[in-house]
This record gives sequence, C-alpha cells and structure tokens, in this order.
Amino acid sequence: MALKTLIVMGVAGSGKSLIGEMLAERLGGLFEDGDDFHPAANKSKMTAKIALTDEDRWPWLEAMRARIEEVRGASSGVYVLACSALKEGYREVLRGKDEDAVLKVVYLKGSKELIGSRMAARKGHFMPTTLLDSQFATLEEPVNALVVEVSGTPEEIVDVIMENLKFEI
Repeated sequence: MALKTLIVMGVAGSGKSLIGEMLAERLGGLFEDGDDFHPAANKSKMTAKIALTDEDRWPWLEAMRARIEEVRGASSGVYVLACSALKEGYREVLRGKDEDAVLKVVYLKGSKELIGSRMAARKGHFMPTTLLDSQFATLEEPVNALVVEVSGTPEEIVDVIMENLKFEI
C-alpha cells in the first residue's frame, strides 16, 4: 500500500511547519499544521509560558488522528501533518492502527542551542523560547522514524527526507 500520511515531528522551533509545507509541495500533497488543531485554551497556556499537560494534549491528538482519517478517506494524495508528537504515546494516537507503509514519522532533530537560536529569531509565534527546556524534557526520541538532522538548509533537509522515502508514494 502507498504512503498516505507523513507526520513531521520535533520540538518547537525544529522547522516542522516549513519542512512539512515544502514536503507537501514536492509530493503534491496536502499540508496542515498541528498548531491549528490546538484549542484556544492550549494556545493561551503556551502564550502565558505554561507547559501543556498530557490532559491538555489528548483531545488535540485525537482531533489530528480524526483529521488523518478524514483526509485519507477523501484524497488519494499524501497528507503531511506537522506536529510536535513529543512522546511515544502521542505518536501512537496519531498512528492509530496504521503501518509504516501507510504512515511514516519524520523526526527533525537538532541541538537545544541551534533550535533556541532559531526560535529567538522568529516573529509572531505563540510558543515562547522559555518553554524549549520543557519540550526537550518531554521529548521521547522515536525509535521507529526517519531521523533527520536540522542543521542544514530547509532545502537540504527536504532533499534528505525525499531521498530516504524508500517506499511507494
């Protein structure tokens, strides 16, 4: 079966949205940002520099899983979703019963220093750099994912991902 869903994950500031958009464009697919699925209460907490709890995240994750299934039922193309998916349990919710051939996780990995500098340079995002430590503390690096270092340019990162998608698209 052909790939239907690509989840681009990592801590805040790792480039999930930009890389996800670029991948969707290259694959001729649909891109959505997991941040858009957060309820207002979650965004308010993060803006106030309060880290989200698991209880805050479960409905958000379930909404994204429902969207994966909705898009899959309505489209034959690849759906690219940018989502932090920091814990294995979160990725399990997003994965549902999907196998690797249908849903692939791409982990954008970078040092706290590099990602912190990128976060400090961006404008207008609700996620403050002060929550980066909590992101790294929560992160459970995936064992079943394509791991891509984010020190290169966005184009180089997308090239690496495309070269490593060794299954039918």
